[in-house]
Amino acid sequence: MKPSHSNQRCRAFTLLELSVVIFLLAMLAAIILPANNGGPGKARRISCVYNLRQITVAYFLWELDHGGKYPAEISMTNGGTMGLADGRNAWINYFVMSNQLSAPKILHCPADTNSFAATNFSSGFNNQNISYFVGLSADTNHSQAFLAGDDNFEIGGVPVKSGLLEISSNMPIAWSAARHKFGGNIGLADGSVQSVDNNSLSKLLDQTGLATNRLAIP
Repeated sequence: MKPSHSNQRCRAFTLLELSVVIFLLAMLAAIILPANNGGPGKARRISCVYNLRQITVAYFLWELDHGGKYPAEISMTNGGTMGLADGRNAWINYFVMSNQLSAPKILHCPADTNSFAATNFSSGFNNQNISYFVGLSADTNHSQAFLAGDDNFEIGGVPVKSGLLEISSNMPIAWSAARHKFGGNIGLADGSVQSVDNNSLSKLLDQTGLATNRLAIP
């Protein structure tokens, strides 16, 4: 019996096909390598931006079910946090949105060493599980209002403590060296997330259209 031979031949790549493969690999490298070149610090900042994008989406979902208003604009009797979500109770603002937030871990910035991610919203959830401020002055009429963002601010070189922070564009507020090397991320009412350095922070405050921005610092 003669051994059987396949009539099919191994077809080599054409020059065009090979060029396409090389192009696709180059494009993939261009996407992946910039995210890795910055090391762990850049990776943590990218994760922080991703967290804030999910948080802004949660705000939109919440306000769609509550007459176009955010939690801090609605009384507690109607399911909101008006008058309650100051710094000491910043966590309550996120707690009432627990159905819209995918998981409590997105409330923790991976570069924040002063807090830790919660595993759920029902067991001991509090300010220690939150890295992001609550924009109490935000409403849907001000698209550039601060909804949420990194809370590692300092004023005149002194780190801001947990509590209610009222800031205007002429206040000497800046990011501390913690987390993102004198920078931070802020989610705005238009759904965007801005990575901001100290030189741009005051300008972004001006763009909110609010004379004073009230922030609940957890």
